[in-house]
Amino acid sequence: MKENTRLLSKSKINAFRDEGYLILEGILSEDEIAVFLKHEENRTADRPKGLRRHTTDGIWRNLACHPRIAGVAEQLLDGPPRIVQTMYLAKPPATEAEAKGKGIALHQDSHYLPNEPNTLMACWVAMNDTDADNGGLCVVPGSHLGGLRSTHPNADDDHISWDKEQPMRDRNGREWMQRFYSFQIDGLQDSDIKRLTVPKGSVVFFTGMTIHGSFANQSRTRERLAFAVHYVKEGTWVFRTDVLDTVTVRELPAAAKD
Repeated sequence: MKENTRLLSKSKINAFRDEGYLILEGILSEDEIAVFLKHEENRTADRPKGLRRHTTDGIWRNLACHPRIAGVAEQLLDGPPRIVQTMYLAKPPATEAEAKGKGIALHQDSHYLPNEPNTLMACWVAMNDTDADNGGLCVVPGSHLGGLRSTHPNADDDHISWDKEQPMRDRNGREWMQRFYSFQIDGLQDSDIKRLTVPKGSVVFFTGMTIHGSFANQSRTRERLAFAVHYVKEGTWVFRTDVLDTVTVRELPAAAKD
């Protein structure tokens, strides 16, 4: 891992293992955030979106491989991290009539990204100040300890609804189609959910088993901007074929470009 890696104390690692998530403040500088936001503002229509932009876009690559992000991921995974996917999650402010940026239904990432052994973890980077008012991240502390929960398709207007079949492949080459949808966790109570306040430049690390999501942006003046990276520990198999070819942080293709 590169120099300037932010090392975690034993107490922070234990907190992550107990709660299933960890907030670290001041990971990205104002300049680093400004570079990314300007890059997205200038993004051309023909630039690929997708979940693997870190392999073709140097600005996205730099965030996914950032020493204070990937370095923490390596500590929490207790081994070399590989990048599964990257996403930019922008929610516009609400209009006077309704919340404009809908949320992501409360779910566990391992439902969306089955992997073996299950080492999946996420890093959610706040690109502006985020909280409950503008649709910030929510988690259910300790929920990673309860296994994969049963689910049902989302049925409320506060969250995005979708349904899709995805090609899958196991280590032996067996292939099949698997249905995915906007999951809601069965039996989840509002009192279980912790709505996080995450300042600009801070990150939230959470496991693939930690229940999390967000609600609509209710603010009429504030957008909600976040960048997300999903990692697995080296040696992990990801079954979805669109993100099966994970990339090690140390060996991202030199051809990646801005």
